[in-house]
Amino acid sequence: MAIEHLTDGARGGAETPLHILLLEDSDLDSELLTVVLDGAGLTYRLERTMTREAFTAAAVECRHDLILADYVLPTFDGLSALAIAREHCPEIPFVFVSGTLGEDIAVEALKNGATDYVTKQRLDRLPTVIVRALAEARAHAERRAAERALRALNETLETRVAERTRELAEANVALRRQIVERERVEEALRQAQRLEAVGQLTSGVAHDFNNLLTVIAGNIEFLARAVSDDRSRHRLEMMRGAAERGARLTAQLLAFSRRQRLDPVPVRLNETAASMRDLLQSSIGGAVRIEMTLQPDLWPALVDATQIELIILNLAINARDAMAVGGCLTIETANVRLGAAPSRPEEPPPGEYAMVAVSDTGSGIPPEVLHRVFEPFFTTKEVGKGSGLGLAQVYGFAKQSGGGVRIETEAGEGTTVRVYLPRVAADEGVEAAEPGEIDCATSRNAGDKPALLVVDDDSAVREITVTKLSEAGYVIREAGSGLAAIHVLEQDPCFDLVVVDFAMPGMNGVDVAAEIRKSWPAIPVIFVTGYADQTALTRGGIGEDRIVQKPFLDGELERKVAAALHTHRAPGLKLVSSR
Repeated sequence: MAIEHLTDGARGGAETPLHILLLEDSDLDSELLTVVLDGAGLTYRLERTMTREAFTAAAVECRHDLILADYVLPTFDGLSALAIAREHCPEIPFVFVSGTLGEDIAVEALKNGATDYVTKQRLDRLPTVIVRALAEARAHAERRAAERALRALNETLETRVAERTRELAEANVALRRQIVERERVEEALRQAQRLEAVGQLTSGVAHDFNNLLTVIAGNIEFLARAVSDDRSRHRLEMMRGAAERGARLTAQLLAFSRRQRLDPVPVRLNETAASMRDLLQSSIGGAVRIEMTLQPDLWPALVDATQIELIILNLAINARDAMAVGGCLTIETANVRLGAAPSRPEEPPPGEYAMVAVSDTGSGIPPEVLHRVFEPFFTTKEVGKGSGLGLAQVYGFAKQSGGGVRIETEAGEGTTVRVYLPRVAADEGVEAAEPGEIDCATSRNAGDKPALLVVDDDSAVREITVTKLSEAGYVIREAGSGLAAIHVLEQDPCFDLVVVDFAMPGMNGVDVAAEIRKSWPAIPVIFVTGYADQTALTRGGIGEDRIVQKPFLDGELERKVAAALHTHRAPGLKLVSSR
């Protein structure tokens, strides 16, 4: 059994018999060999030949695992048979089995290429010799295969070295191009951020200047009515001209803030993403492959079309930076219904969203960094290489639009940033609670002057507004804050119009107007503002006829108040309140 195990292991399986070619002219000796092989438990198939022609034909086919040959044959000798085997099947083990094989002849046979020899007087050695011969043949075959592989390796080594050198050179050139492109884009980003900071600063400063100019221009107008001598009137005209030039100057400064204006409209994200392919490719470089997986029946999203393009570009540049020497950037869109409450502040609330995702095959985000990625000015890049505002801007845009952001990342695998944007639905209306009614006609006479509520936190500006409107013939009440205005309306909602400043601490003008629409929808509202950027106002559907720019010039305040009263005021006015 040991012989069968070793032999079958050498041949690759217990089910495959050993194929033996036997060169023997004696029937008795052949039978004796068979008995020895059977007694050893060897699984085999024996093919016997006795002539040169038959042996040569079998050797040419090279289909045997072992050759056993007698040395003395009627028509030719064993050495001739060995020569035939070495010529046609040199890799097959050749073992002499002879009763007349002397030591000298055996040595000569081994020199000529025989694997081993066994005398017929010691056939008990045959199984061991067979095992050894097959093992040696297997070892020789493995060595020859290794030598062939080594020769092939040596033959292609120079070619492979040259190819690898070329690949490294190309990668180095691509990396240098990426570095140059990244430096260019980062410089452009730093410049844009500097301009944004300047715009924010000038917006705040110009708003304060407009408040000051409102006080100055208003008091100049009041003084002009009381001054009679020409010299004083001339000086007042010079002051009025200076105030007007100051107003024009602040308007020019405030033009910076108009570039960030949000104008939500129905946007087809698939078309937006597809149209940006060339821009994205030029921005992230040729080393990054761009793929797009766009859902065919994607819901339209209610977003600012320009801002969503900037968000996608921003995420693509972040993804490029995460892929050191190139990779794959994937842009995906999908319709998403979320039912679970958000587990992190940046995630969207439950609802239906049009989702756009940007994925990379970069290094991923470590867990200790992931929880801080939305913080403004937080960055893991070296000094001067990143502002830390990219994802903070994505977060702010998504939240301001009514959606949210989610990040999926795995170290060494890449990152996916999903931006959820509110879908455009045909039936977005929500029924409001039925308010109670208050009949102001019982407390108002037909000839009463219109009652106005003026809301402004700056007392000097409020005094100018109140004086102008009082002189125009209106009954005025004042409030110094949004909360104070709500308290006044709760006590007496019978006002014909509310004039409210847009920029106030706490409740700003938009907040006050929203509360008025909810509780006293019949009261019209006019906004006064020192900002040239009226994004927050126009986004709520407020037309230019309801916005008065500070400082007040050319009777604009009085004209727009009169127009609003003419549109909304009617006899027997009923105001509603849910208070």
